[in-house]
Amino acid sequence: MSRLLNSVKQEIRRRNYSYKTEQSYILWIKRFVIFCDMKHPLDVEQKQVVNYLNHLANVRNVAASTQNQALCALVFLYREVLKKPVGILDNITSAKRYQHIPVVLSENEAKQILTELTGVKGLIVRLLYGSGLRISECLRLRIQDLDFDYRQIEVRNTKGAKDRVTMMPESLVTQLRSQIDKVHSLHRKDLAMGMGEALLPHALSRKYPDASGDLKWQYLFPSKKIGKDPRSGFRHRYHQSPQSINSEIKKAVRKAGIRKKVSAHTFRHSFATHLLKNGYDIRTVQELLGHKSLKTTMIYTHVLNKGGKGVKSPLDQ
Repeated sequence: MSRLLNSVKQEIRRRNYSYKTEQSYILWIKRFVIFCDMKHPLDVEQKQVVNYLNHLANVRNVAASTQNQALCALVFLYREVLKKPVGILDNITSAKRYQHIPVVLSENEAKQILTELTGVKGLIVRLLYGSGLRISECLRLRIQDLDFDYRQIEVRNTKGAKDRVTMMPESLVTQLRSQIDKVHSLHRKDLAMGMGEALLPHALSRKYPDASGDLKWQYLFPSKKIGKDPRSGFRHRYHQSPQSINSEIKKAVRKAGIRKKVSAHTFRHSFATHLLKNGYDIRTVQELLGHKSLKTTMIYTHVLNKGGKGVKSPLDQ
């Protein structure tokens, strides 16, 4: 199996897919091989792909998105690695799709939680709420992505492999400048130790061999420790982990006495809902969030309609 998985990794990396996607695809392919009694995928019938996807829906009771992720991994395996397209997959039992209404904080609840968050992690969460960033987008920000003159943040290689621009909250300008000063100081220390080079995206390290040591390529929210990249083995200072941010958010929610299930993504939901509530155009909100479809952004109007702007209860007539 190791030879097969190595071939999968090579194809994934050749296409510049994210490390997270690589891990996910490898996991689903491993599970599929185990499901097929450790037979090589070329030695099993096409219907086994259908059987496995139906097993996920009927026995494992996975969500539709999870089943689709497994399908994408298997299609990639057969089409791109084994050069044997799976063809038309009939009789697949689709996992149930649930339309979840996102958890949204009120303005007061958001402020209560933010009051409990300080330091760098507090700044990160304020950016999530103030700019509508996903946690991964926020943590991947480099120094050069902040444009103080135009008060905007350039979000690169987002979901769907697109770049976009969002607002830089005026109230965070001073803190962001201070954070850059801290990163600059840390970067000088790393350079003095013979470290300090950043891992550049795609093939930029070959195109600009001296750029990796520039301050502008350093992460805005660097990790406390220098670690090794799992793909290349390159030692560098990565960004902070999403788990550590969500852990701090949970503590702050508990201290604030908020009885909602709150995560880093809740602040992105709240950003969108509060902009719409304040009268901003939904197309503008769509662009700030980076949604491909307006239908995705429309979910926040449903949230608004559930509250005071919706139907009045007959009990309150």
